[in-house]
Amino acid sequence: MQAISDYQGYFLEYLSQKTIDKEPKNLYEPINYILNLGGKRLRPILVLMTSEIFDGSYKEAMDAALAIEIFHNFSLIHDDIMDDAPLRRGKETVHEKWDINTGILSGDAMLINAYQLFENYKSDVFKELATLFTKTAIEVCEGQQYDIDFETRDDVTISEYIKMIEYKTAVLVGAAMKMGAIVANASENCRASIYDFGRLLGLAFQLQDDYLDAFGDPKTFGKQVGGDIIENKKTILYLKALEFGNKDEQKQLKGLFSLNPDNPTDKINTVKHIFETTGAKDQTRLEIEKYTAKAFAVLENLSITEDKKTALKLFGEKLMNRSV
Repeated sequence: MQAISDYQGYFLEYLSQKTIDKEPKNLYEPINYILNLGGKRLRPILVLMTSEIFDGSYKEAMDAALAIEIFHNFSLIHDDIMDDAPLRRGKETVHEKWDINTGILSGDAMLINAYQLFENYKSDVFKELATLFTKTAIEVCEGQQYDIDFETRDDVTISEYIKMIEYKTAVLVGAAMKMGAIVANASENCRASIYDFGRLLGLAFQLQDDYLDAFGDPKTFGKQVGGDIIENKKTILYLKALEFGNKDEQKQLKGLFSLNPDNPTDKINTVKHIFETTGAKDQTRLEIEKYTAKAFAVLENLSITEDKKTALKLFGEKLMNRSV
């Protein structure tokens, strides 16, 4: 097992070789654009790293890593259209730079390209990767629909919210790690355990993303800080504020989340203040720590060496202390 920066470097080099330079340019240029916007490359790194955790080769896992990165970015293009988001990783979103129709079509092509990459594996590995990928892809769509539904509901529970982010975000992290295990021909027990580790870490990761959306540094976060507040998204911060706030705070928060002002700055600042005074900010940090601890607990029963367990824990801790 190598350093995270090594896996990132290997993947970026491989990605640079896969630039699509053919017609029609308005289909492929947006694909190249979003794939080269940067980002943490969390999911492909996990595929490569997990393959070597189970004594495989990161080189053999490269196409699976690229497939999951392409799929992730396909989902971002469509998410940004649905959210009418102006920025992605500090740059114009695809539908803003081109147009909505181009974003939809380029995203569709990316989904197909992701599946094509599995054709580079032997039939048994292809089948297992494709089966996992299909299951994960439909769960991501279900999670996105839950997210949309929640915008018009006033009775979303914390357990419903956790299920939504599990499907929308966490299952893809779990799938990335299981893909690495599949390519490395790990045992069924190891595949299941590493999937659970990734899924739980993915939950903590998304809760951290919710936290950073409100309290992150605009210079490092890469997205519009307060975007969830502008869109009236009932994130963990909102739900915890309702849980711990008094009646006046609850009424004020619900009122603010029914507004769509032209200049949202005052709304963002007021909502953030409520998140702090109700204790929602601190409670969200505790939820992040809880799911991180659950993920680490899974490692105790995983049949890998202690140094590999330590490396996975360090990786998880780094994710939970990020600012982007």
